Amino acid sequence: MYLKYYADPDESEYRLLLERKLSDDENLRNSVCEILEDVRTRGDDALREYEERFDSCRLDSFYVSEDEFDEAEALVPQRLKDAIEIAYRNILAFHEVQKPQGECVETMNGVRCWRKIVPVSRVGLYVPGGTAPLFSTVLMLAIPARAAGCGSLTLATPAKEERVNPAVLYAARRCGVDNVLKLGGAQAIAAMAYGTQTIKKVDKIFGPGNRYVTFAKSIISSFCAIDMLAGPSEVMVVCDASSDPVYVACDLLSQAEHGRDSQVILMIRAEDEKEAEKIYGKVEAALDDQIAILGRHEYMLPSLSHSCAIAVHDDDKLMRIVNEYAPEHLILNCRNYRSLASRVESAGSVFLGPYSPESAGDYASGTNHTLPTSAWARSSSGVSLDSFIKKITMQELTEEGLRSLSDAVVTMAEAEDLMAHSQAVKVRLK
Repeated sequence: MYLKYYADPDESEYRLLLERKLSDDENLRNSVCEILEDVRTRGDDALREYEERFDSCRLDSFYVSEDEFDEAEALVPQRLKDAIEIAYRNILAFHEVQKPQGECVETMNGVRCWRKIVPVSRVGLYVPGGTAPLFSTVLMLAIPARAAGCGSLTLATPAKEERVNPAVLYAARRCGVDNVLKLGGAQAIAAMAYGTQTIKKVDKIFGPGNRYVTFAKSIISSFCAIDMLAGPSEVMVVCDASSDPVYVACDLLSQAEHGRDSQVILMIRAEDEKEAEKIYGKVEAALDDQIAILGRHEYMLPSLSHSCAIAVHDDDKLMRIVNEYAPEHLILNCRNYRSLASRVESAGSVFLGPYSPESAGDYASGTNHTLPTSAWARSSSGVSLDSFIKKITMQELTEEGLRSLSDAVVTMAEAEDLMAHSQAVKVRLK
């Protein structure tokens, strides 16, 4: 048994089942705080020491050179380059149509208000390099940043033996990244947030990472903007008797292989308990078959150990659980997936029908894979072009407009005992 099975739990039971097991390690917190402060005060010297300690890298320069970019491009197989190109075009197409046009309204005669759309000037992108080289994250962050018109893109990613993964560098060059730093972990976040003798500080930092990176982002967020605090990866798969159990099993495992702390939830929509147990048995058998032929068991099996399968017998309860959990990824692989999709209120990204695996969105369909986890989808969205822009409100009043508005402004200001606000209007209309 890979997934613990729960038959039609009541509300108090399923709330406990859906609770994320988030750790709060005081030693980790203290370690990250020490790293951030050390980089802030000592800059480059601290970075060199941390890179040697954590990544066994002795760096003469933190920046990837043009020669290294050229070498990387030569090492990437053409088939992978072609795949990256397809993903690049689809991601760009989806994000370019998100460009806002701004708006302008005359709220009353002579009072005109509008918003100016401005890209974030200096952007920092973090790309993990731990258990897998996530070159796809380069595409997901750099493409919308460039589409938004950001002025400067700096990417930080861990190096191994002083070298960055070739596919990461190829993707970075293809997306127009200005600089790639051979830096990982909390020290990379500190370098981009505070700046050092050789690294310019950025205005906003994007990208996922391990617990050290996530906690570093939470600390520097009072000093430098961030995209979101991303926790462990997660997926919720909704299936019924019509679903192919192999499809379901593969979707669960594709998320479980991300890491030991990833979580997968199987929602079984069945008419009765007998049908639910039959579906569950088929998915368990498919999981067994797929695990036998796949690798990364050291990540999959721990992930499955704190995941579960929940059977329910009506759509209302199903959707209450879906929206309560607010999954990073939601796969609706069931007969009535379209009608259920209309009832989704909280999810990072939704995949509809039997031929929409989460893998498509992770790589190349066009949507972004940098998504809210840990139930943040109840109140926030994933990365989009909007994440890379600012909207500045502007207004222009004519004398007639100010005169029309003056009585309301003066009355409200004086009611709040803010007489200088009132005077700023009165002096203009004498």
